[in-house]
Amino acid sequence: MNFYIKEFEELSTHQLYKILQERINVFVVEQNCAYPEVDGKDPQSYHLFAEENNDIVAYTRLLPAGVAYRQASIGRVLVIEPLRKTGLGKEIMERSIAFLSEQLLEKEIKIQAQEYALRFYQSFGFEPISEVYLEDDIPHLDMVWSNH
Repeated sequence: MNFYIKEFEELSTHQLYKILQERINVFVVEQNCAYPEVDGKDPQSYHLFAEENNDIVAYTRLLPAGVAYRQASIGRVLVIEPLRKTGLGKEIMERSIAFLSEQLLEKEIKIQAQEYALRFYQSFGFEPISEVYLEDDIPHLDMVWSNH
């Protein structure tokens, strides 16, 4: 399994297609949620993904400060269903935080976390900064990580 971090323009057509395919599989089809998956933020983002046999098996979208929030952000966190509960989600989150904090020198990272994943994100140092709210009929809360 190989990990990559690429800017939008560096993605091959095949990689972009596979990334969007997996994001739609997880966030639209699996979660039965009709929402605008292609939201215009991809060109300003970094794309961290794990590939195995030419397939995307894990992915996060890394948004520099000012793209979605005043802080940097991690979004579209996914691991394909057969590889969940293997530690791959933990690894891709650690790589995401390291890239934003060490390469982009971001001091804070804000996420919109699904409520069921609260403890997962807390394990990386994210703290809730909102009450639970519905986003596309799925309970979410805002969380922030800080290295101050």
